[in-house]
Amino acid sequence: MGMEDQVTMTVAQLEEGVSRARRYPHADIQRGKLIISPEAFETQGKETNLIISRFSILDCTGSIHIGAWCNISARTRIYTHDHIHAGRRPLFETEEKHGVLWQDKYIGADVWLHDGSIVLYQVTCIPDGFVLGAGSVLTKNPKPYEIWAGVPARKIGYREDMDAAAMEKLSGRKRYCLPDDLPGRPLTRKGNIEF
Repeated sequence: MGMEDQVTMTVAQLEEGVSRARRYPHADIQRGKLIISPEAFETQGKETNLIISRFSILDCTGSIHIGAWCNISARTRIYTHDHIHAGRRPLFETEEKHGVLWQDKYIGADVWLHDGSIVLYQVTCIPDGFVLGAGSVLTKNPKPYEIWAGVPARKIGYREDMDAAAMEKLSGRKRYCLPDDLPGRPLTRKGNIEF
């Protein structure tokens, strides 16, 4: 597999992705940092060993640490701030007087936050090996190697260690394929889409 076939990002792709994903929605109140672990740049044969989609949103009101081997998928949103929803005064007045709530967020190594998932302000630590399912909303700190999904997200599984034979069996299992005689024509692209 050559460098062009790898699923992780080059440094240039990472810089471009982060420049689009990082946001400072309350920079007048607090401006955090995005900290990427040095181990993300130390894998032989790879410029980086992670993905941060340019279509994600990284709220850097507070600081965010991202570990090596992470996948921050498209449309994932990570929030480090929340608004104060207390009292009966207009909420904008409350924000003008008291600002917003913010705190930093630690994301360990080998964490996968799948497409469209949301990590709310309340979450402070996402440990190594954690997986969050697509479209899920994480509202509290999980434990290492847990798999969570849903709204709000809850634990649905655990990443068990697997020997080589079991991994081969899993990756080689028969997949569902559309029947060859299915009516219709595949799309082709030659300047325009043709049916």
